[in-house]
Amino acid sequence: MTQLKIHYSFYISIIATLSACSTPPHWLPTGGPSRLIVEKSAKASNTIVHLVDITGAVTQRLQLAERGDSLAQRLGDAALTDTSLIGMGDTLDVSIWEAPPSLLFGSGGGLSAGVIGAASMNAQGSSFPAQMVASDGTIQIPFAGMIQAAGRTAPEIQREIEARLSRKANKPQALVRVQRNATSTVTIVGEVAQNTKIPLTAKGERLLDAIAAAGGSRQPIEKVMVQVTRDSQVVSMPLEKVVKDPRQNIILAAGDVVSVTYQPKSFTILGAAGKNAEINFESTGVSLAQALGRAGGLQTDRSDAYGVFVFRYEYPQVLGNVPANIPRGADGRVPVVYRANLKDPLAFLNFQAFPMRDKDIVYIADAPSVDLQKFLGVLSSSVGIVSSSIYSINNISNIGQ
Repeated sequence: MTQLKIHYSFYISIIATLSACSTPPHWLPTGGPSRLIVEKSAKASNTIVHLVDITGAVTQRLQLAERGDSLAQRLGDAALTDTSLIGMGDTLDVSIWEAPPSLLFGSGGGLSAGVIGAASMNAQGSSFPAQMVASDGTIQIPFAGMIQAAGRTAPEIQREIEARLSRKANKPQALVRVQRNATSTVTIVGEVAQNTKIPLTAKGERLLDAIAAAGGSRQPIEKVMVQVTRDSQVVSMPLEKVVKDPRQNIILAAGDVVSVTYQPKSFTILGAAGKNAEINFESTGVSLAQALGRAGGLQTDRSDAYGVFVFRYEYPQVLGNVPANIPRGADGRVPVVYRANLKDPLAFLNFQAFPMRDKDIVYIADAPSVDLQKFLGVLSSSVGIVSSSIYSINNISNIGQ
């Protein structure tokens, strides 16, 4: 009976001592800080993090920031390219015919007379080797000399060739064709089947046309970002959004560079979750509710429903009310801890809309009772050892008597 009284008194004194403490002893095994420690650290006068409750207003601000760039808004459809204009670097095919009797050009394997018309059925002509428009914008034509090609259309070049040869050849006719368009092109690189350049036509090639011409993405579209560089502007979007929103499938401009990149995003979940892991998610994003679901939810016998936190770096303008004492990083961002209360059923609507970011950390604290159970478990083992020793000593004493 005396031994039971000792045990009872010992437990009562220890529980009273533990209840008076705001935090469990540091020597207790734990998977991370308790909810009280996180909140106390964030509220300290010298804190380096900003604690924010997940509310409807906060979620709306984050959603607005998450929308990010829009190809349709930032770049929009380019004006249809005037592919009729020839530029430096373009490769041209030139053929010349003259009516019989020919004075300059004999039967040189030119195009069939049917291309020019029935009136020239007996015409004789020659096709010249393909020529690239020089850096000064000219091409060389026998008996006609240097012809300005850059900035002009094929019919304009034809007429000048005919005018220059009119006094040397018998009723000359010229045909100029663009063999290779090097100026009105779009470059596609990255996670596509083949990095390439595609020529633009009067049709107006769109972003998805260009990606398809390069063989398509080599990765699942939900994990791919597409970036369009136009002059000094650079705009990125998930490829999946471009596919789902026709407005983002913009008409490309000459000189655009399309980069397709594989960017798997992930968040890390720690603490009293169904599993501790780094979990990948789609480039279009997931919500906090989805993130918790993919991790198996909360451990019902261990987790603190008041102690669900999301750690990330945030730009101050996203939240709008970041204290001045919170230190800014080199990129201007501040450390933020978002706090979720899973005891509030209405808050689940906010969690469904709260956007997760790449490299976020979700931490679920242990419930206070878990620390108490751990502490009592340690005490039980210790008291058991002490009781056994006392019992042995008493037995030895009784034997001695």
